[in-house]
Amino acid sequence: MRRIKRFIISVLLPLVIAAAFALLFRAVYTSPEGINYLLMWICIGIPFGIHRMCVWLVPTKFDLAGTIGIVAVNIILGGIIGGFALIYQVLKGTVQTIAGT
Repeated sequence: MRRIKRFIISVLLPLVIAAAFALLFRAVYTSPEGINYLLMWICIGIPFGIHRMCVWLVPTKFDLAGTIGIVAVNIILGGIIGGFALIYQVLKGTVQTIAGT
C-alpha cells in the first residue's frame, strides 16, 4: 500500500500535471508548420521550475520594461529548469517505488 501511495504522489501526479499543462498550452506551442518542442518543454516545465527561478532573479530597482523583462526571463528559465526537474522527479519516484525505499 505504501508503494502505491508513493508511486501515485511521486510519479503519476507530476505526469498528470504535465499532461494538463500540455493540453492547456497546446495552442501556444503548435502551429501549422508543426510543434515547437522547446516552447512545449517550457510550457510543461513551468509548474515544476518557476518557484526555483523566482528566487534567483528578483526584479528590484527596474522600470516597468526591466521588470517585465526579468519576469519573462524567470518564466522562460523556470520552464526549462522545470522540464529537467519533472524528468528527475519521475525517474526518482520510479526508482524509489521499484527499490521499495
